Amino acid sequence: MMELRVSIVELVVLCALVTVLPRVLPLILLSRITLPAWLRAWLAAVPVAVLAALLALQVGVPNGQWTGQDPAMLFAIVSALLVATVSRSLLLTVLIGMLVYALLLSFF
Repeated sequence: MMELRVSIVELVVLCALVTVLPRVLPLILLSRITLPAWLRAWLAAVPVAVLAALLALQVGVPNGQWTGQDPAMLFAIVSALLVATVSRSLLLTVLIGMLVYALLLSFF
């Protein structure tokens, strides 16, 4: 049987705390106050902005310079950004982007 060392258990518990606390503390603290409308609107745009920044860096300039060799990827990114802007749904955005990319690759 495998021996369970205290240091391993401590490490797992500390990793769990480090993972959970940054997610739970803001929920607990912010659930007690009412945020202004302008701040809620600003926070609603954060996921779209983060997704756009990650996509632009990863696809547009993967090695620090524009490749422009995959027009299907560019169409998929534009369609995903449009869906993200309209729906504000991360799941729908990812699904549409993947679907457009897969369809373009299979037909062209």
